[in-house]
Amino acid sequence: MAATVNQAALASRRRAAAGRLVNRASIHGAILFGAAFMVIPFLWMLGASIKYPDEIFTYPPTWIPRSIRYQNWVEAWQAVNWSRYFLNSAVMAVSITIGHLVLCSLAAYGFARTKFPGRDALFLSFLATMMVPGQVLLIPQFIMMRWFGWVDSYWALIVPSIGSAYGTFMLRQFFMQIPFELEDAARIDGCTRLQILYRIIVPLSVPAMTTLAVFSFMGAWNAFVWPLIVTTSEPMFTVQLGLSTFRGAYGNVDWGRMMAATCFITLPVIGAFLVGQRQFIEGITMTGMKG
Repeated sequence: MAATVNQAALASRRRAAAGRLVNRASIHGAILFGAAFMVIPFLWMLGASIKYPDEIFTYPPTWIPRSIRYQNWVEAWQAVNWSRYFLNSAVMAVSITIGHLVLCSLAAYGFARTKFPGRDALFLSFLATMMVPGQVLLIPQFIMMRWFGWVDSYWALIVPSIGSAYGTFMLRQFFMQIPFELEDAARIDGCTRLQILYRIIVPLSVPAMTTLAVFSFMGAWNAFVWPLIVTTSEPMFTVQLGLSTFRGAYGNVDWGRMMAATCFITLPVIGAFLVGQRQFIEGITMTGMKG
């Protein structure tokens, strides 16, 4: 009788282990499928950048070119003033990223670690701005830039985007997880609010700060509509506007050169993500666990 019970228990454990294995295999399979679905367009873009024009749109598609044409990259770089466009995008993206880290950390600290009348109502009002579509603000912001005389300048590219309600919300959620005892001890030692923020809170929030930095840099680097509106001269174009200019330079689009140009303006974004990948994933995982 005991042997029968042991065999039944062993069979039950085996079925449970097999079920867990199937579940894990299903989850990993779904993740791999999603990853492949996301990567395939980038692989096609990279392959098309080194193909001859007559091979790019062949059906069925060829993933490995029959003959490689590296000249697409050289000709794409020489077609327009990419060095200037990269400089403009770098200045805009880095400035906006720094602005987000500084301003959002200050606002998030105020909402998370200080108490003042109307704090929660003000925070909800702050979050409500996230529901306003960005397109609604284009005309008012452009009128303001024109009043200030900032059209076609770095000021117009940077200042309207230097704050972020989402960044403030994300950092606030992370700051709330830090024990208040650390702040009390620092205050006893004579630290001011700013010293507590930048010597204690920020160093403990590196994952969240890195996540915000990656999001901010990617958003600023890939911006198209706002730079298109506020820049009127070619020397102030960003890489995204440069790509549209590059397309117009050839009439009938040379997709090999177009894909080559798309590849090298995508590299900084990929590099930014790879540099902060570990902290980025940790920040995404931990942010929002406490409300």
